[in-house]
Amino acid sequence: MEALYERLRAAASLQSGDGAVRVAAEYEPVGGPGSPIFPPTVKVKATDAAGYLVEPRWVDGQQTDVVLLDQRQSQANRCETALLAAIEREETFIPHLALSTQAAGVGVRVTSLEAPHRSRDAYFRDAVDAEGQPFDRTDAGAGLQAASVRDVRAYLRWVPSDLVYGVWDSHRKRRIQVKIPRAYSSEMVGVAPLAGKRAAGRMDPLNLPGEVVQVTASGWQFTEGARKAKDKSQAKLSELGHGMIPPSEGAGGVVVKAVQRTATLSMAQLASLRFGDASPEFCEAGRALVGAIALLGDRLAFAAPVIRLRSGCDLMLVSERIEWVGRGVDGRPSTEPLELATPEQALALFEVAVARAETAGVEWPKRPVELQPASGLQEAIRRSFEVTGIGEAESE
Repeated sequence: MEALYERLRAAASLQSGDGAVRVAAEYEPVGGPGSPIFPPTVKVKATDAAGYLVEPRWVDGQQTDVVLLDQRQSQANRCETALLAAIEREETFIPHLALSTQAAGVGVRVTSLEAPHRSRDAYFRDAVDAEGQPFDRTDAGAGLQAASVRDVRAYLRWVPSDLVYGVWDSHRKRRIQVKIPRAYSSEMVGVAPLAGKRAAGRMDPLNLPGEVVQVTASGWQFTEGARKAKDKSQAKLSELGHGMIPPSEGAGGVVVKAVQRTATLSMAQLASLRFGDASPEFCEAGRALVGAIALLGDRLAFAAPVIRLRSGCDLMLVSERIEWVGRGVDGRPSTEPLELATPEQALALFEVAVARAETAGVEWPKRPVELQPASGLQEAIRRSFEVTGIGEAESE
């Protein structure tokens, strides 16, 4: 791993011929080739109905339609979830923010590896530390607030995964908002999709009548003359989960020729990370550490023999190629296998990167930054856990 680390360190500062790490993998449905799988549904503007994201691309030199099975943001979230799970299993540690509280007797915890805007999310903006100090005034918060694209040392220290998956400080009003592009990118597509159809409905074993009822906070009841119009206190039984719903045609997944995942770790983006007036050794070790986190997240999330993207989209890994990509030779980029197939190998590389970074002066906390909600956020969380009566939200 020392040799692999040295190659990553040199590549991450563009001191070698390596320009990227690329992962190319192929999958098939667990039911076998030709089995339908279900992409994420989106609202189609033209029809206002549910559909899939399909676009033309070049595949093996031919223009071919592909359907998006898992977009870049979702793939990054899978890596972050896998990293957090490894932290919770105490297999490793990566600095992060964690907001914890109680609501309705239930423990609630949100980390920067889960929040939509990562460390810059409103959950942390509206948090305080154990002494009641607003997060942006704590050491971690103030450091992140003062960071700029010319000096991201605070991100490396407190939330290094933000440098892997990208972050934008859009919730804080500043003349210059920090925007850090992702260094790691991955997506999954289905090649040459054929759309299927299915009928969806609801069968009621007692065939309750589809009549209009009066709804109150304590329940609902039949009322003579109830006729739903604009009266929010009335509803059809079908709206309350009873009665029959006739089957109607809906999207029934797709059958594809192949399922492909392509992931890249850009050495150009790693090399663009700046650390103020830090030493060259610090900068090189910091960039390599970010690259090692990216490779660890990829292996934790995607090295397994099967992956579930969503219900109806379980995929078996058929083949996988992990490679260094370098400057072109004879009109084609040069490639060389990268032996990093398992999470254990990626973890070993990561541990070397952490040790070398600490030697170079990188501060690496051993515990997350623990926070709790400010009073307003705490109340919002409490309300989200309340169980309201039937129809109470609609009553005036």
